[in-house]
Amino acid sequence: MALLMGMACLLWGGDVLAEYADIVINNYSDKAGMRPAIFPHWFHRIRFRCKVCHADLGFKFKAGGNEINMLKIIDGQFCGGCHNGEIAWSVENCDICHSGVPGTPTQVHGNTIQKLVKPAGKE
Repeated sequence: MALLMGMACLLWGGDVLAEYADIVINNYSDKAGMRPAIFPHWFHRIRFRCKVCHADLGFKFKAGGNEINMLKIIDGQFCGGCHNGEIAWSVENCDICHSGVPGTPTQVHGNTIQKLVKPAGKE
């Protein structure tokens, strides 16, 4: 997949947002006085199939497309399906997820291939 992403970047010649890049989730964090959450999509994707999060846990295929809040997570929805203290760390470890720069909007961040690969035809 990484090879295909690199080839797409070379052929297209523009910035490509990596499918498995980090996602900043800041739908409610700034308003609640918390740092935005950083979701390392690639880290989860190498461990789980897409259906685990997108079908079983109900995540939409769009950054910011989910109404995620801490009450839902504590209730076992979305991230809370795994981050329950049994499968992965629980919500008591706030800073592990809420590590983003305040004010960063919800978005998919590119990966390092954008910085390392120079598109064809551009000197």
